[in-house]
Amino acid sequence: MIKQLGKLYAVGVGTGDSELLTLKAHRLISTVDVVAFPEKDKGSQASFAHQIVSGALQDEEIQGEKLFLHFPMSRDPQINIPAWREAALSLIARLQRGKDVVFATEGDPSVYSTWAYIQEELQELLPQLEIEIVPGITSVTAIPAQTQIPLADGQERFCVVPATWGLSCLPRLVEEFDTIMLIKAGRIVPQLTALLESMDMLACATYVSHATTDKQEVYQDLRDVPEGHRYFSMVQLSVRSRRGVLRGTSVEQDSTDQSLQQIKASSLAKESAA
Repeated sequence: MIKQLGKLYAVGVGTGDSELLTLKAHRLISTVDVVAFPEKDKGSQASFAHQIVSGALQDEEIQGEKLFLHFPMSRDPQINIPAWREAALSLIARLQRGKDVVFATEGDPSVYSTWAYIQEELQELLPQLEIEIVPGITSVTAIPAQTQIPLADGQERFCVVPATWGLSCLPRLVEEFDTIMLIKAGRIVPQLTALLESMDMLACATYVSHATTDKQEVYQDLRDVPEGHRYFSMVQLSVRSRRGVLRGTSVEQDSTDQSLQQIKASSLAKESAA
């Protein structure tokens, strides 16, 4: 008799505050046969996702096996791909025994998550596997909750981009979008600060690291951000040129806010000089 495959749940556990764990995530993590957590260093069990879950569930409340899977902090495919394949095979071994498994990931599984790598491996190795993705609180919404600057309203537009890529196209982005969320910004704060100063937009930027955790830091001025890489960091750039449309007004009509016009003028001046 062929044993039925278990079911796999990709569960987002949020940005750091354990009280932001969803009810569904709480139920699944406490009842499934296996709960898998990504770890940075092999064998260390150092997992931010596990840390978040531990704040909401005691170890004895997790009925299933706790499985730590190694995801290297590397950009080298020769290092990453074998690790992803090994992690996928560890999950498959349990799923083939009919066990239901949660793969817990910080934030949301669909937003710049380790889940994306394991999903590709599983779809190739075990295409008949039943997967359910359970969304979690993402930094894209957690950051505006800390800055208390709306992500968007009315007819405003926002985008989310990796900060290193955003540097090269920021003049175009600020014309098209009202809010730009620059993720993983820790490494490029000095370059971003210089660029925003040249665009006369430094006042539009807010830096947040480790949002919703006890390590959270918020800087209204990027020049005040201390040196040093912060992995869990993001810059919210709020231009908001379409704010007030539904009230019958627009920031573009307000003489006290000239940021977008200044950007356009700067761009035109550079084109003329070229």
